[in-house]
Amino acid sequence: MSISPFLTPGHSRNRRAHAARRRRRRRIALGVLALAVLGGLLVKMDFASGSGGRTHPRAHASARVHPTSHPAPPAGPLSPAGLPLARPALALSGISSPQLDPVHVTFANPPRAALLFNLSSGRVLWQRNAYARVPIASLTKMMTALLTVESAPPDAPVRITRQAVDMPGSKLGVLPLGHHVRLESLLYGLLLPSGNDAAVALAQHVAGSLKSFVARMNLQAARLGLGCTRFSSPSGYYNAHNFSCAADLAVLAHVDMQQPRIASVVKTYSAVLPFPIKGGKLYLYNNNPLLIYRYPGVTGMKTGQTEAAGRCLVATAERHGVRLGVIVLNSNAPGTQARQLLDLGFENVYHQPIVPEPPFPPGA
Repeated sequence: MSISPFLTPGHSRNRRAHAARRRRRRRIALGVLALAVLGGLLVKMDFASGSGGRTHPRAHASARVHPTSHPAPPAGPLSPAGLPLARPALALSGISSPQLDPVHVTFANPPRAALLFNLSSGRVLWQRNAYARVPIASLTKMMTALLTVESAPPDAPVRITRQAVDMPGSKLGVLPLGHHVRLESLLYGLLLPSGNDAAVALAQHVAGSLKSFVARMNLQAARLGLGCTRFSSPSGYYNAHNFSCAADLAVLAHVDMQQPRIASVVKTYSAVLPFPIKGGKLYLYNNNPLLIYRYPGVTGMKTGQTEAAGRCLVATAERHGVRLGVIVLNSNAPGTQARQLLDLGFENVYHQPIVPEPPFPPGA
């Protein structure tokens, strides 16, 4: 039987249906392909929006949907000013264990807080309320001196402002308003007679304003690991929000004495310095009782006194290579008590011979 070369009506309908089915399959295939391409582009965009492309896109999607699924690690300890606290610049071994102290002494009128320690190693020899937070008056200037020598050279000219001239309390009193004074002369004025006016002038020179300088003081305190210290001024004249403890002051004394410029100034009993005043010279005297009464081996460093803080002293001494420091806070006789503690350390702990000493007057 032969086949006709012409389509019958039934054949024509079958071909049209078959063609329609092919067109539907092509449309479905093109749609699937388009969705696949679009999905790939979205994934690529999501991947690129991550941390430099290092995080898997699915991980990013999960983090967006559940933002609390990966909490941040807990913050470390903070300073009293609310700043991250570093490890102390000097480790005080034996701190908070007074029963193990190698030095034993009982004062009739003990200081509010005190500490005797090895200035080099941090070994604690005697302690009393070492972490009690108390006002520290002009011991504040130990931090002011540290920031000054870290920030400016000795011959930098420091302009004297009205705010510096009008500063109350202990002061040089001869700062020439509007003139420039050599920085190192002001550093001596800061640490020997404890000039509050010198503190303000140095702070303004270093940081531009007292507020900025105080911020630097608190930042440096946190960096040194001073966990009970907060500053509110460069001088310590005002006690509000300005406090520390014996343990922190021991660390600060250690750091200060590593600065040659500070170490040179604080061991000086008297100084004659060039100054832009009539006569061209400034005569200064240290008010550290251990320097005044010639304690053998004394090397520094700072006194402080306000009504709230009482009489305070940070003293350092060296004999036969042994370097000791003592902190005495709110004492009725800081020089006498510091001398007694240093003697006990040198003689009883390091077995050094007794050195003849000039007498201290009562209450020194």
